[in-house]
Amino acid sequence: MNKLLVTLAFLCAGFLVNAQEKSKDITELKLNLNDVGDHYIKATFLNQIWFRYNQSNPGTMVLSVPKTETFDIGLRRTRFQLFGQLTDRVFFYFQFGQNNFNYLSQNASNRKFQVFFHDALGEYRITQGSENLIVGGGLTITNGLSRFSQPSIGTISTLDVPVFAQATVDQTDEFSRKLSVYARGQVGKLDYRIALSDPFPITTNGQPAPPLSSNATFSQRGHTLQYQGFFIYNLFDKEPHTTPYMTGTYLGKKRVLNLEAGFISQGNATWTRESVDTVYHAMNLLSAAIFYDAPVNKEKGTAINAYAGYFNYDFGPGYLRYNGIMNPASSVPVGGPYPAGSQGNAFPMFGTGSAWYSQLAYLMKRDLLGEGTLMPYLSIMSADYNRLDKPMNVYHVGVNWLLNGHTSKITLDVQDRPYYNQVGTDLIREGRRKQCVVQYQIFF
Repeated sequence: MNKLLVTLAFLCAGFLVNAQEKSKDITELKLNLNDVGDHYIKATFLNQIWFRYNQSNPGTMVLSVPKTETFDIGLRRTRFQLFGQLTDRVFFYFQFGQNNFNYLSQNASNRKFQVFFHDALGEYRITQGSENLIVGGGLTITNGLSRFSQPSIGTISTLDVPVFAQATVDQTDEFSRKLSVYARGQVGKLDYRIALSDPFPITTNGQPAPPLSSNATFSQRGHTLQYQGFFIYNLFDKEPHTTPYMTGTYLGKKRVLNLEAGFISQGNATWTRESVDTVYHAMNLLSAAIFYDAPVNKEKGTAINAYAGYFNYDFGPGYLRYNGIMNPASSVPVGGPYPAGSQGNAFPMFGTGSAWYSQLAYLMKRDLLGEGTLMPYLSIMSADYNRLDKPMNVYHVGVNWLLNGHTSKITLDVQDRPYYNQVGTDLIREGRRKQCVVQYQIFF
């Protein structure tokens, strides 16, 4: 550990000296390896601090005490990234950090188990000077399905990404990362990525495995590979993809209009119990979307960001999973009318069925507030999962105060979500609850 700290200290010193020689205003840590600067090593840092009030779903318990509302402080994401172009063909990327760190972190006896490698990959450019074909492998978020399945979190226009687009998050992956071999690139206006992934077994995700029943859950026996693909047609500007992560908004610096589609497929991924037989099911996930991000008035600095996507999920019959982002509660009473996992701010985020997601944000004129400007937004997720009695709508409305672009910004977000009563294995919508979050983000 001491050797690692010393190495990091020397690297940071080199980064800082290099940055100071270039400009006093540079907000990046970059060490050039040649005079041109196209061979380099770069370090970045992201920290998202949440201050949150939540109206608890019915039945919510916090450390065995019923709670109708909560207030908590947490670190939604804290990440360090180190990446670089070492030669004309060789690129590497590492990311290290933690997620969802609040007073209930991990529900474990040791609150220090959070930090882990998110990404560790290497890439090789097949043709020098061309982005037609790049092959890579390792632990990576390079995914199929959608742009929000592999998002650049520090550049999004809303408080958070639509996590349901990371469809297997922490079930058969490591916070959406998988051990994969992949190819990605840009051929004309077509941007593509295809991957062969080796998913983790559900039994190693740190949570009790759900019992085998008539509703599909991830299989606890056998092992199959996963196939993924994501394709983008850039109608206007081409999006740069130095790393596999996809930018949320360019804040008016590019004019992007994309048609997007993707898939994830895995045989025998889930299972059910039918009478006395165990039946295995393939997982097939599909999406199609349109993404628009462009300036409105370049002189004033205004811009618009919009996305609309359709998702069709087949995890097997009856699959449904609750999730609450950095959930501020610990449980609901066993045997009660409310589903297991429905405490706090959770809702049925993933399921067999279909979903729509749309968002719209508007960047107001630069220096609107003297220092920085505002970017209000709204989003809606509408899901029609098989076990829900009617379509589920989750709304977010908020505003970003961009003090210095994405480098320093404050976000105020209000969420409105449904909660459900369980009747047999089906869920009946009973009412709605709200959540209010103030986030401060540092990203450079």
